[in-house]
Amino acid sequence: MFGAFKNAIASLVNKCMLVFTYLPDGKNQKQQYYIAIGAAVAIHLVMGIVLMLNADFSPKARPQAKPKMQVIDAVVIDESKLKQQVEKLKKQKEAAAKRERDRIKELEKRADDAKKKRQKEAERIKNLEKQRKQKEAEKQKADAAAKKSKAKAASAEKTRKKKEQERKQAEQAASDAKAKRIKEEKAAADSAEKRRRKKLEEDKRKKAAAERAEQERLLEQQMQEEMQARSSARSQQVMNEVDKYAALMTQAIKRNFIDDPSFKGKSCKLKVTLASSGFVINVQSGAGDPYVCKEAVKAVNKTGTLPVSKDPEVFEQLRDISLTYHSEYQ
Repeated sequence: MFGAFKNAIASLVNKCMLVFTYLPDGKNQKQQYYIAIGAAVAIHLVMGIVLMLNADFSPKARPQAKPKMQVIDAVVIDESKLKQQVEKLKKQKEAAAKRERDRIKELEKRADDAKKKRQKEAERIKNLEKQRKQKEAEKQKADAAAKKSKAKAASAEKTRKKKEQERKQAEQAASDAKAKRIKEEKAAADSAEKRRRKKLEEDKRKKAAAERAEQERLLEQQMQEEMQARSSARSQQVMNEVDKYAALMTQAIKRNFIDDPSFKGKSCKLKVTLASSGFVINVQSGAGDPYVCKEAVKAVNKTGTLPVSKDPEVFEQLRDISLTYHSEYQ
């Protein structure tokens, strides 16, 4: 009887040790298992005491093995359930470990995704900065081009205003000349009318009127001769001015002409078209040495603006002028 009870207690202790071996790390779960094992031990102790109190210690009662078989059956059933419980706890612990591994793997995946996202964002920011710098460079280039274009337009506008002023001055001079001519014509007409009236009034003094008319005729003839003389002198003066400015133009071209000993004794005829400011509108080479002509045309274009007279009559002769350029090597 005591041997069976001792074996049951030993079996219970082994089961408890086995349960402690496979218990999970959770504090609440351990407390629950402590309570369950304590209750199992208490039940076995109560059962053992009950068996001892009801047992018959006489020699005749000792051979009975039925109570022992009952205790053994109870132990076998408890051990099977305990193994099932231990196996269940083991599976739960493995499942929890698997969940923890999956959780860590998911966290690592999220961290890797976040790293890739940061790298992608850094690359995007880098590309945006590159685009910003490129646009800034393009803007600076465009601003420089706009500034250059503005300066060019301002220069063109200045040239236009200068030409416009010259045109207005020329128109004003022409208007003044026309007004003067009209005034002179009117004065002449008034004078003729006055002479006519005077002739009618002085019909009785025909001789005196005839003499006066003759004198006036002679005076008019003298005036015409004087005007012709003045015109001739003016023409000569204009031609002298044209020659002077032609010489000045030749000197200006000479400063930019690259002469060469091979040009010795050679020359070139040039036809130059000028604006009223002296700006070279067009230059063409005519008869002469082709190499001298080539250098002469370059010199004219390089000079850009040739000296001209402000006198309209002189400039009219200079507008389309023909020049003959000779090499200094003679």
